[in-house]
Amino acid sequence: MERLPLEAYLLLSATLFTIGVVGVLTRRNAIVVLMAIEIMLNAVNLSLVAFSAYVGNVEGQLLVFFVMAVAAAEAAVGLAIVLALFRNRQTVFIDEVNLMRW
Repeated sequence: MERLPLEAYLLLSATLFTIGVVGVLTRRNAIVVLMAIEIMLNAVNLSLVAFSAYVGNVEGQLLVFFVMAVAAAEAAVGLAIVLALFRNRQTVFIDEVNLMRW
């Protein structure tokens, strides 16, 4: 069975990361921004696993578990903040939320 070259995985990872960055920079909806951040974290996970398999050790794959735990915590805290903002301001659009204004 043929294996894909490392460059294919890195190209896919760079593409996913670019999509995530564009999503963070262009979207106004807080939930979509959180999803774009998750895409960026998954792109980093893909590159970690690809490099780990290329080198032949498991340290990169173990690091992916820690990144996934941080991503799960980020998603939980981020959704809690979005829910609190929606309850107070009735919007999830980032540019309409200004906490310094009463």
